[in-house]
This record gives sequence, C-alpha cells and structure tokens, in this order.
Amino acid sequence: MTLPHALTHLSAVADDYDVLLCDVWGVIHNGRESWAGPCAALSAFNALPGKHVVLISNSPRPAADVVAQLDGLAVPRESWHAFVTSGDATRMELAQRAPGPAWIVGPDRDWPLYDGLGLETANGPDDAAFLSVTGLRDDESETPEHYRHDLMSAAARGLDLICANPDRVVQRGDRLIYCGGALADLYESLGGRVVMAGKPFDPIYDLAMTEAQALLGRPVDRSRVLCIGDGVITDVLGANSQSLDCLFIAQGIHGDKARGDDGWLDPALAGALLQAEGCHARYAALELAW
Repeated sequence: MTLPHALTHLSAVADDYDVLLCDVWGVIHNGRESWAGPCAALSAFNALPGKHVVLISNSPRPAADVVAQLDGLAVPRESWHAFVTSGDATRMELAQRAPGPAWIVGPDRDWPLYDGLGLETANGPDDAAFLSVTGLRDDESETPEHYRHDLMSAAARGLDLICANPDRVVQRGDRLIYCGGALADLYESLGGRVVMAGKPFDPIYDLAMTEAQALLGRPVDRSRVLCIGDGVITDVLGANSQSLDCLFIAQGIHGDKARGDDGWLDPALAGALLQAEGCHARYAALELAW
C-alpha cells in the first residue's frame, strides 16, 4: 500500500498546481458553519497569480442556487473563482428525458434543479417514466428504509433512477445525515439501474475543467490540478478516475479514524481508509490549512 504524504500546509505544494478542484461540504463547512482555516487557505491560493479554485460539489442544486447558502455560511467569495455542482451536471441528463413524467424524491429546497426543464411530475413509481432523487424528503428523521417499498416497485418496472447527489452521507453540525447516494445504493441492491453525473463520475469533472480552462485562458495541464475532498468514494475515487492528484481530508465524514494517539494525522490509518475502497491519494490532512 502506498501511503499518502501528510500535508499540514497547502502552501508547501501551492507552486505545483494551477487549479484546485475543492469539495465544499466537509472541507470548508459542515452545513451549519464555515471553517475559517480552510476558507483562508483557499483564499490565499486564489490570491496567487495564475492560481484558481473551482469548487466542485455534489449538491443536487445548480451552483447559482447554492451560492446564497455559501454566503449565509460566511464562505468568502474570494476563496473561489468558479463553482460547479452535481445539480449542474444532472440537469443535462434530466433534460434529455423530458417531459418524463418523473417521480421526484427530495426536499422542497432542491426544486431549483428542475426549473425550466419541462419535466412533468408523477404521483409515484407506478405512473413514472423514471425516478429523480436529490435526497430524502426529510433527512432529519427519515432513513433509506422508509423508501424501500416504493423503490422495489420502481425497480420491478425497470425504471432508471437519476441521482442528483451521489454522496451517501454528509456531516451536518455534529451529525451524519443520509443523502441521495444512500437511496441510490438501496435501489441498486434491489436490482434497479442508477445514473449519476456528480462525483466520482465524468460529467461534473468535464464541467469543472471547462470552468478551469476559461479561468486560465488556456488548456488545463492536468498534472497541475489538485483535487481536495473528504469523501473516499466520491472525491478520492473521482480524482483517481480522472488521473488527478488528490488531497484527502481524512477528518470530515470519517471523524477521527485517521487520527493517531498523538492527535496528529496517521498516514497509515488514512491509507487504510483509502485502500478499503480501492483508492489512493498523494496527500492527506485532517483539515485544509494554508
């Protein structure tokens, strides 16, 4: 097993990269508050000549709709130059399937995903042409098991499930809550087919590279792109599939599993987390710092 290098300061490798593709939830905020250190690190990188931060999130909403959330959490605008989401990438997939009808599962806050797509909505899986999932309707109290019966019906009909948020869980405050990816996992276990465009899949990276090229004003040198994220099967696997360097934020949704007895990052523990999912990262840190 090749262990990740412990990286305590992003400044130590800043000269090696032109673009950071940085995850959002779990790296710079926890859904309740932003973290000053990671935000300052991105701002410092962004302020260097020719350097650009592109936020890349598995949020199921379009980036333009999520910016207000970042502002509300006091994530400074100077910490990023562009922002792409799973919602942006998923809209293209949904548009190809309009008018549906789609059985839509998710909270009301995610409805901007569907604006202007001309999709008709179904009452349930029995009269739907496909499923569109952004998350649980009430992620504070529900689990994927609440949806098992309806998902069984949809799988039996051979309906595709379009998952706009591949994350299984995210950290909200001091809790982990289920996301759309957990419903997608259940659907696949029931024999259903799942389609996803967010991390770790190609469409969201294609969008991110398009943004990076526009910022640089030239083709992107992929050897000078660093992905940053706390999700092994989303952020790290996505970076691996794109042949991009990765900084694994090992605290995030993994809690203290990569922290040694001395309180510092243990590269062996971080490497074990990655190896369990068949992934690798060039660097690892407990949190992003400049």
